[in-house]
Amino acid sequence: MAEDTESTDAGGRRAPSRLGRLLFGLGLALQASEDFRDMEDTIEYAESAGVPMPDLAAPFASGMMLVGGLGVALWRFPRIATGAVVTFLAAVTPTMHDFWNAEEGSASGERLAFFGNLAMFGAALVFLREAFK
Repeated sequence: MAEDTESTDAGGRRAPSRLGRLLFGLGLALQASEDFRDMEDTIEYAESAGVPMPDLAAPFASGMMLVGGLGVALWRFPRIATGAVVTFLAAVTPTMHDFWNAEEGSASGERLAFFGNLAMFGAALVFLREAFK
């Protein structure tokens, strides 16, 4: 693990934990890849949430999360990668998982997704801060 604390990014700055980056970044990228596997459902879900131009917004957002996640995992262009993840989560979390407006049958699932995204948003903010050190 000593090697992990000495890793640096392309600019020679100390990079955050390799294991943390890999788990967080790959988790985000794999989640985004699931959106691409069934993009029609992803677009339909975005449309049901009132997202403007869901045919463009859903693939763009999923692509941003995929690229951002890979960037975090590999710690390449960390400011851009973590910025993309923070932007995605800041926009998507309250828009797509507004459990306070959800129908009774789906409120529990939306609440769970909201709090999961909130936790990821917190982690993304930590990585964003590290990217600017």
